[in-house]
Amino acid sequence: MPETKPTPPAFEIGIYSFAERTPDPVTGQIVSPAQRLHDLIEEIELADQVGLDVYGLGEHHRAEYMSSAPAVILAAAAARTKRIRLGSAVTVLSSDDPVRVFQDFATLDLLSDGRAEIVAGRGSFIESFPLFGYDLHHYNELFSEKLGLLLKLRETERVTWVGKHRAALKELAVYPRPLQTLLPVWVAVGGTPESVVRAGTLGLPMALAIIGGEPARFAPLVNLYWDAVRHAGHDPAKLAVSINSHGYIADESRQASDESYPSVAAVMNKIGRERGWPPMSRAQYEASRVLRGHLAVGNPQEVAEKILYQHAIFKHQRHLLQLSVGTLPHAQLMHAIELLGTKVAPVVRQEVARRG
Repeated sequence: MPETKPTPPAFEIGIYSFAERTPDPVTGQIVSPAQRLHDLIEEIELADQVGLDVYGLGEHHRAEYMSSAPAVILAAAAARTKRIRLGSAVTVLSSDDPVRVFQDFATLDLLSDGRAEIVAGRGSFIESFPLFGYDLHHYNELFSEKLGLLLKLRETERVTWVGKHRAALKELAVYPRPLQTLLPVWVAVGGTPESVVRAGTLGLPMALAIIGGEPARFAPLVNLYWDAVRHAGHDPAKLAVSINSHGYIADESRQASDESYPSVAAVMNKIGRERGWPPMSRAQYEASRVLRGHLAVGNPQEVAEKILYQHAIFKHQRHLLQLSVGTLPHAQLMHAIELLGTKVAPVVRQEVARRG
């Protein structure tokens, strides 16, 4: 029997990553794929040791990321950690098979003694669709149908199901079953109201990504989610909202900006060239670091203040930071994780508890 785990804190703080493997923007060097994965496991292990609550790993199928199979990496991390929750951020459910997703994360749940969770989304890149033979014209329809099957799989051992984009199931059993009675499934959303309403209507926790603009502008989406939860008759006390944003922490404010800007700019400008965005300037980066901006980049006090400012807006239950948007030296990233766990998280949790 697994040990009884402590009750989760009222406010969870964690990290998410895409297992970035890009050239260092300063030196031009790039680590080997094996080294990047070894570093990643060390980062997750440290996050557990310093008391962070969640580690999420995104699924991507591009050369610059090492996380095409998040459940495999998280299973390796499960053997090196004790209490941190391990989940996807996100699983691109539209181009995956819900049966395999359920089996992968149920296996992870058993290996981790009940710490697995799935964050399902439609994905911010499109490479997985042609890779696995799906038509982008069915982008939304695929996600809706597959999410329905995933939820059915976690609710019952033997499943009968019929859809348009996968072979039907008739009284088929799916194994293994997870340790948790109901494997947690979150829905990841960007800025689409329809996605927000879907999460609330289904009674699923919602992870909202804020990677640009002023966070306060997203408040109506969170309000819409809770309205949908109540309208569908779900108990809000059993659900949660996570805010996922970009951040970085160093001992000094200017140091945090100087260390993080080159890697963030390199990644965002590459994506910008693909999507027609203008390049990011240092002035824009600095403007996004202010209290009302979306970047949680600074010293521990500034980052704690940023998370608490957003908590005052959203009253959310979880906050995850992507500490490495692009490649940073492993030692710097490890120090940022240590600061988040030892300097930022205790301050935030104490203040959120005081607010009630």
